[in-house]
Amino acid sequence: MVLEGIDGTGKSTLARSLAEQLTRLGQDVVLSREPTDGPHGRRLRQSATLGRLSADEELEAFIEDRREHVASLILPSLAAGRIVVLDRYYFSTAAYQGSRGLDWREILERNEAFAPEPDLLLILEIDPARSLGRIQGRGDAANEFERLENLQKVDAVFRTLDRPYLRRFDATQSREQLLQSALDAVLTARQQRSTT
Repeated sequence: MVLEGIDGTGKSTLARSLAEQLTRLGQDVVLSREPTDGPHGRRLRQSATLGRLSADEELEAFIEDRREHVASLILPSLAAGRIVVLDRYYFSTAAYQGSRGLDWREILERNEAFAPEPDLLLILEIDPARSLGRIQGRGDAANEFERLENLQKVDAVFRTLDRPYLRRFDATQSREQLLQSALDAVLTARQQRSTT
């Protein structure tokens, strides 16, 4: 399952809490994130503070990072029957690179040629100005990905996405409510998958 949304929605916090709760319920869980800590992922994280790569370079780095992630962690974990909880996936690539003028639909197609689609995609939604306030409230300076105009463009792509396994949640609800809603969605998706 994948958690997505603009910066400042609480994805990372929810991903950790969800993985912990599922583990307590006896599920075999793998928690991961993108970009990863591999060489391409590190390059992307550095670019957020040192200056973004060109749109095309950034896209290629995300795709190479994801190819390694899919091959080394995602596919083996799924094959072993584990629940994979991802803090960002190729939907973020489509939204963030789409905000830079690349065709986000083409980015989705390119990724779905090699990356498995999730059983569940949770998009956390919040007003971009409010998300920026959260980022600043935690003491972080906005990086290259976290400018208001950019967040608004990214949000517009996320709001356009449509997949049968997509669920949208209000990121302004309490952490407890959000965790319960996400947990219910994961367990329902897991049950549906086991009966098909």
